[in-house]
Amino acid sequence: MANLQMTGILEKMTGKDKDYRYMATSDLLNELNKEGFKADSDLEIKLSNIILQQLDDVAGDVSGLAVKCLAPLVKKVGEPRVVEMTNKLCEKLLNGKDQHRDIASIALKTIISEISTPSLAQSVLISLSPQLIRGITGGGTSTEIKCECLDILCDVLHKFGNLMATDHEILLNALLSQLNSNQASVRKKTVSCIASLSSSLSDDLLAKTTIEVVRNVGSKGTKSELIRTNIQMIGALSRAVGYRFGPHLGDTVPVLINYCTTASENDEELREYSLQALESFLLRCPRDISSYCDEILHLALEYLSYDPNFTDNMEEDTDDENHEEEEEDESANEYTDDEDVSWKVRRAAAKCLAALIVSRPEMLCKLYEEACPKLIDRSKEREENVKMDVFNTFIELLRQTGNVTKGQTDMDELSPRWLLKQEVPKIVKSINRQLREKSIKTKVGAFSVLKELVVVLPDCLADHIGTLIPGIEKALNDKSSTSNLKIEALIFTRLVLASHSPSVFHPYIKDLSSPVLSAVGERYYKVTAEALRVCGELVRVVRPNLECFGFDFKPYVHPIYNAIMSRLTNQDQDQEVKECAITCMGLVISTFGDNLGTELHACLPVLVDRMGNEITRLTTVKAFAVIAASPLRIDLSCVLEHVIAELTGFLRKANRALRQATLGTLNSLIVAYGDKIGPSAYEVIIVELSTLISDSDLHMTALALELCCTLMADKRSSRNVGSAVRNRVLPQALTLIKSSLLQGQALLVSPFQFNEVTSAVKSFFVFTGIHCWKFQALQNFFAGLVYSENTSFDALLESLLSSAKPSPQSGGVAKQALYSIAQCVAVLCLAAGDQKCSSTVKMLTDILKDDGTTNSHLALLCLGEIGRRKDLSSHAHIETIIIESFQSPFEEIKSAASYALGNIAVGNLSKYLPFILDQIDNQQKKQYLLLHSLKEVIVRQSVDKAEFQDSSVEKILKLLFNHCESEEEGVRNVVAECLGKIALIEPVKLIPALKLRTTSPAAFTRATVVIAVKYSIVERPEKIDEIIYPEIASFLMLIKDQDRHVRRAAVLALSTFAHNKPNLIKGLLPELLPLLYDQTTVKKELIRTVDLGPFKHIVDDGLELRKAAFECVDTLLDSCLDQVNPSSFIVPYLKSGLDDHYDVKMPCHLILSKLADKCPSAVLPVLDSLVDPLQKTINFKPKQDAVKQEVDRNEDMIRSALRAIASLNRISGGDSSMKLKNLMSEISKSPTLWDKYYSIRNE
Repeated sequence: MANLQMTGILEKMTGKDKDYRYMATSDLLNELNKEGFKADSDLEIKLSNIILQQLDDVAGDVSGLAVKCLAPLVKKVGEPRVVEMTNKLCEKLLNGKDQHRDIASIALKTIISEISTPSLAQSVLISLSPQLIRGITGGGTSTEIKCECLDILCDVLHKFGNLMATDHEILLNALLSQLNSNQASVRKKTVSCIASLSSSLSDDLLAKTTIEVVRNVGSKGTKSELIRTNIQMIGALSRAVGYRFGPHLGDTVPVLINYCTTASENDEELREYSLQALESFLLRCPRDISSYCDEILHLALEYLSYDPNFTDNMEEDTDDENHEEEEEDESANEYTDDEDVSWKVRRAAAKCLAALIVSRPEMLCKLYEEACPKLIDRSKEREENVKMDVFNTFIELLRQTGNVTKGQTDMDELSPRWLLKQEVPKIVKSINRQLREKSIKTKVGAFSVLKELVVVLPDCLADHIGTLIPGIEKALNDKSSTSNLKIEALIFTRLVLASHSPSVFHPYIKDLSSPVLSAVGERYYKVTAEALRVCGELVRVVRPNLECFGFDFKPYVHPIYNAIMSRLTNQDQDQEVKECAITCMGLVISTFGDNLGTELHACLPVLVDRMGNEITRLTTVKAFAVIAASPLRIDLSCVLEHVIAELTGFLRKANRALRQATLGTLNSLIVAYGDKIGPSAYEVIIVELSTLISDSDLHMTALALELCCTLMADKRSSRNVGSAVRNRVLPQALTLIKSSLLQGQALLVSPFQFNEVTSAVKSFFVFTGIHCWKFQALQNFFAGLVYSENTSFDALLESLLSSAKPSPQSGGVAKQALYSIAQCVAVLCLAAGDQKCSSTVKMLTDILKDDGTTNSHLALLCLGEIGRRKDLSSHAHIETIIIESFQSPFEEIKSAASYALGNIAVGNLSKYLPFILDQIDNQQKKQYLLLHSLKEVIVRQSVDKAEFQDSSVEKILKLLFNHCESEEEGVRNVVAECLGKIALIEPVKLIPALKLRTTSPAAFTRATVVIAVKYSIVERPEKIDEIIYPEIASFLMLIKDQDRHVRRAAVLALSTFAHNKPNLIKGLLPELLPLLYDQTTVKKELIRTVDLGPFKHIVDDGLELRKAAFECVDTLLDSCLDQVNPSSFIVPYLKSGLDDHYDVKMPCHLILSKLADKCPSAVLPVLDSLVDPLQKTINFKPKQDAVKQEVDRNEDMIRSALRAIASLNRISGGDSSMKLKNLMSEISKSPTLWDKYYSIRNE
């Protein structure tokens, strides 16, 4: 039946009526596109013949449909038919009638684009290539045929260039000969063809191509148009082959620079092509171009203002607005010449300069000195497109400054940010001129520059706000302004309001608020939404605090309120506008609530209504949190009950973000309005929040526990509330405390989430040395239980101690859980008072005296936590009881005893520190444990900024320096940490003593003092910083030491400096970086073979050093990017690291991901060389008898490599790498790898 139908279609396709032919061809296209379509050999011949016949149809729409039929037909017929069709089309192209040539060319391109298998491609190329070459090189061939053949060959080479390796030389010779063609169109298409071919050429043929092209450029007597073509060819080659062009820069760059400077005045294209080629070199060959960067910079700056047909004799510009009309008249009468193409040279120079900025972060200071003034001056550019490129180049300079100085607060006179700050007045003056221009595009570009400036250098416009306000007003009020301009102006206004002191704007609020409030009423939703965001910042600026001396905010309250209310009540608008209006109204109520009066009764019910809408409820919940936190104590009586009920219901919702926001808002409301909320509501809240407490979501748990504490702290809470907490929350908390996930700051509550606690709880936490708004929520909960008097202390203590006992269901308790339980026991004891605390300590010491008990571990930890917070000297001989546990056969008991002794000493230094020091001197076997006790004391003192007595310091230092040469690495590490933390307390004494020992003959001593310096460098500013600064080189230059332990110590110290105090080491990095890179290489002298009898084992002693070195580079990329030259590091150091041991590969994958994001121009040129080690990693299969640990480790490594590959894929221009394309094709064909890659990409 199907064949009969097909026969009918084929008959109609040959009919005389063109409408019949069109309909039949359309039916055939539909049939061919059906998945189930199959054709026998006879039908294949008929189909291919009739479709080729239809290509010549006199009706253009029929031949157009026939071309569309070719795409599915290629996939449905056999290989011989495709080859036959290709040959016939080639014949038509080369020897057919002129009117059929175009359609034959399109048909050939269609067939080529649809070929998907290598075997079919090979068959087609065998017959197609010679014919195309003949068409290109044939003596009597017309220009049109040559151009069509070159077009088709370009497509073929782009898709199948790597399959044509045997023909590369023939193709290359044929194409190179066409570069000297007299026809510009042929030369242009030849350039594209050679570029497509070059990506798959061997290095030898690429070198041949480059030599030939450079010879053409350098030959005397060559026509200028041929020189231009060959220079275009150089740029195209560079863009196609990337870093592979690097070795040829020595021949090409001087030639290009020479042509730029010596070309005749009218030869603008020659200069343009030369600058474009240089731009490509900068982006794709950053390592090889290094020596020419200064020369290229001067060249780009020279041609940035190249305008031979126009002389700017205007007087110096002024910011006086009276000159506005005059300036507009002058701009209207500017010189114009349609034949003047010098603007192309200036545009190419701007892009070349942008490439230099992007690819050379280490030149940033030089760029500020030389390029920045020139860019500011060139804002007077008369050609708008070039002006946009100047703006974009300046934005790249600002962005690079932001990338390089991210996280840095200090600004010295060599810092890029300091240099930028000096230019701000000139920038503002120049931008103000642009904001007075008529061109919308110019004004949008000017605001883009200002936006980037404020992001990179907040608070830099404080002295210039007054001069910028007219430009903002004009952009928002002018009838000719587009939505795009208004949005840019509003975004800049929001950024500048958020980043500057409110008082800066007070003189200009009237001028600023009017256009912003008008923009709130705009029809286009994006303008409205942005205007509402600006209103939010405006509210903060108008009334930054309750006092607001010297500025009357009241005239602005009702205009702002009315503008936002009109948007809040309007239901028929975009969701973005609704959310912005809700957020803004929350800010208005919390800031101006005392001046609104009756308006509150109008807007609060509207907000409650928005809370009932699923789309806007999250935003409204956050708005109520802002209102509740207001110091104005806004009257919410009209909606409070309804709001509490709604919020309680939200705790049951699946939306995690909504539950989190709800917990925070409920906490704020109960703190502020607890006296107006009934106890019954508290009980319902407790029931709901108890379900949120688990270790599956620790952040949610912390918020839930915090809310529970707020409820318990309210003295109006009924006994039912206490009962609900005991029955619902306490069991969950006791389960949670056994979780091994509770480590470090897991349940820390931020100051923004923790609004207020009762004075008793607050004073308790201040007394115990924990910051009143930064303590663990779980400890807070147990303290709250004691203070609320709803639960007895003895019952709570028993519950906590019992939770440490192993259960039949879950087995033993994790070690980390014991620390959590101990901390909660300590908090509980101190909250209960001295009597209960004393009895608990006695009970714990009794447990230690009973050697047969299994509770010693927990008892020691509890004593340590209590002793750290409270002086236990009233308990006689407690230190002796604890030190007896050093004899235990169990390591965890000995460790806990060491921890306890140190922490008890913190509670009473004068009594217990001499005891510990005496024991270290006299008890050789217990030294390691006693040193750990001493470390606990010193670390706690350094954190609390407490000082030791001079006699104690001398004794401690003498003892520690005596142990620097210990054979045990564990002892040396403890000594180093102790020395580092003492250095924080007594830097004047310690730094000279540590420096003296950097020249010690003992390698272990040298390593220990460097590690000590590492421990002394913390994130917060300390008095040690200025003392150690002049001496840093003495420690870090030990990276050249002969001993690998010392070198590793220096690398670790450098990494810590880079992370915590990068400004201290920036001056040393030029000397340190080559030494650091050297530590990333495999050193054969550190590899040894250990004979274990039946087999030999290879040990790499340099592995830890290489791993530390790569991790240090990773840190430097975050903090000192301007000092690192990524191009010189990627090859060979990172490349070798990607092929190293598992422990080295992991940090290398992280570095590669970071470089792909931050310095894509450095990665792009060497992309192909980085793909091979990544491919090897993802294809690695562990041995069949590998243990689970090895299998899991290999899975982690594959995921790490895939994460790096995902970063490489995000690089703009990365798709030009054939190896990366092939790798992605391989990943997509493996279901296992693709699933992993897909999940990583969507993280």
